[in-house]
Amino acid sequence: MTDHPQVGKTTPFATRLSRGLLVLATGVLMTSAAAAQARQPLREVEAIDQNMLWVAIASEIGEKCDRIAPRMAKGYLFLYQLRDQALDMGYTRDEIEAYVTSDAEKARIRKLGEAYAESQGLNPDVTADLCKLGEIEMARSSQIGVLLKEK
Repeated sequence: MTDHPQVGKTTPFATRLSRGLLVLATGVLMTSAAAAQARQPLREVEAIDQNMLWVAIASEIGEKCDRIAPRMAKGYLFLYQLRDQALDMGYTRDEIEAYVTSDAEKARIRKLGEAYAESQGLNPDVTADLCKLGEIEMARSSQIGVLLKEK
């Protein structure tokens, strides 16, 4: 006579399988949670941060230079695209908002913008130099330049 497991009775194999699946599922969930927590700050995501710098420079030029204006619609569209890109990367709206409104981030971006102007041989504190930078960027059709227009 052969031994057959009774219906409803757990066999050692079924117990090991259940435990194995539980361990696997727990591992997957923990890995997913760790990956979500391990996202780098937006300031370290070059595709976002570099483009925020270009927007900030264009904004500063448009604000200070009386012969150059910002292309507001293009600027807003570009910012919405950056927001959507960050959302697609898994960042939350709250994380994006915190990055965009942070005084520390604004100060850091300002310093980067000043360094960029200086790297072009221009003084970011001189309005005429900001206008010149705007003209250079528009002529190059750079990301800064496409966010600006002559008045």
